[in-house]
Amino acid sequence: MKKTLILASLALLAIIGTMSFRTIKLIFSDREFNEGRPSTSVAKGSFYDYSLKSLDGKETINFSRYKGKKVVVINVASKCGNTPQYAEWQAFHKQYGDKIVVLGIPANNFKSQEPGTNEEIAEFCQKNYGVTFQMLEKVSVLGEDQAPLYQWLTHKELNGWNDNAPNWNFSKYVINENGELTHFFRDKVLPSNEDFKKAVGI
Repeated sequence: MKKTLILASLALLAIIGTMSFRTIKLIFSDREFNEGRPSTSVAKGSFYDYSLKSLDGKETINFSRYKGKKVVVINVASKCGNTPQYAEWQAFHKQYGDKIVVLGIPANNFKSQEPGTNEEIAEFCQKNYGVTFQMLEKVSVLGEDQAPLYQWLTHKELNGWNDNAPNWNFSKYVINENGELTHFFRDKVLPSNEDFKKAVGI
């Protein structure tokens, strides 16, 4: 029995040894893993170089307007188990919106859980959650048609350190007051999460 346990342990160590450090972190993260920006990070460009249209299509939101504030970028969906997070992010926006900007970006990349048009999404958010934080146009956050903003957020050769793409609907990226990407949080992380609160300074 003891010999069997030793052999099993050695086999497990051999398997882990073939995995990347990132894969190991994701396995043991319980879907709440996050990363923070190292002090040596050097990015090509900044968050302020990008823009998206508002959800209603009436204006182009140049992200340079958010200079001097922290920003939380969230890919959202209307038919997901995480959709009730809208209520928590709306409450967060109501409390901290004067200094921390919440940006909701609809995406249909995960099991087609955001199939609606921009107009349908806007109606859903307002009717069900009273969303007043800034909602942007529906884009792709993964794949060959990945929006330029998400290319910058998910490629370390652009943002300086992070290569984590959204793992599911409601993944979060935190931008600091200088337009630098500072943290990535996975889908289950809520505004009440202690690591998240430290990341945005509350």
